[in-house]
Amino acid sequence: MMPKRSPLKTLLIALSLCVPLAAFAQTYPDKPIKLIVPWAPGGATDQIGRTLAQALSQNMGVPVVVENKGGAGGNIGTQAFVKEKPDGYTLLLTTSSTQAAGPHLYAKQGFDAVKDFTPVLLLCAIPNVMVVPTKSPWHTLKDIVDASRSKPGQFTYGSAGIGGSQHLAGAQFKTAAGIDIRHVPYKGSGPAAQDLMAGHIDMMIDTGSLGSIRGGLLRPIAVATDKRLAVLPNVPTFKEAGVPMVASAWYGLMLPANAPAEVVNRLNKEFNQMLQTPDIRNKLHEMGAEIAGGSAPDFAKFVVTEIKRYEGIVRDSGAPKE
Repeated sequence: MMPKRSPLKTLLIALSLCVPLAAFAQTYPDKPIKLIVPWAPGGATDQIGRTLAQALSQNMGVPVVVENKGGAGGNIGTQAFVKEKPDGYTLLLTTSSTQAAGPHLYAKQGFDAVKDFTPVLLLCAIPNVMVVPTKSPWHTLKDIVDASRSKPGQFTYGSAGIGGSQHLAGAQFKTAAGIDIRHVPYKGSGPAAQDLMAGHIDMMIDTGSLGSIRGGLLRPIAVATDKRLAVLPNVPTFKEAGVPMVASAWYGLMLPANAPAEVVNRLNKEFNQMLQTPDIRNKLHEMGAEIAGGSAPDFAKFVVTEIKRYEGIVRDSGAPKE
């Protein structure tokens, strides 16, 4: 028979187990934090990451370094992330591409979209916009559809990689319009947009093109939303332009699996407060973003729901499984 412990001894043991966690919570963070962006520099994900990293550094008093690890539709950077320690010093700016669409696009994604992560919060969502170079002869969606039908397979659309929101939006467009255009994947939307502006590809349905639109480098053709965007009031929706479709990308913050609850709660609080500041809200709104926020459990439920929802989106898009 095991000897009985006294109530005092039991209490002391329990307290001794709590001390490391309490001490960790009080000192976190006490060294630089790394934010992995699994896409190349220049795209919407990178822009969001750098905007939030700067604010997080100011609020928490430690450097926050953005590390771009692009490739394979966001999978390479995400695969590296899930191997990191779950101590709160490595964060991931995840997207609907890797976290929701990816499981249905890759036979071997290299991670489990649910089990290998600790959700922190949903940050925002950005709708896709059809854009062409300003030198393009196309000014309407009908121009693109007519040209593509007259020359099947001769025109191209770029994306941030297989499984990215641009890829799926392009696949949706092909199906909805009944046209044949070729997909050209890149390591991020930044490099794709550079090639688009240089005329190496013909079009893109992108989430991070507003800066190039304002700068006169790209021409917006249609927005993949139910209603027109406030930042592009004169640009019709795809439905208004004759090809009904809706496509957007969402962005969230993750820690590796089994991250301490104290760290999750701290980061959730910091980012929720950040999303309410006028500076951050203005910067995200200028990108066309719809700001989210909320609790970590809510984000966890959202991811599971989105994985199920994207099964139908991927199937209907006709995008092949890699």
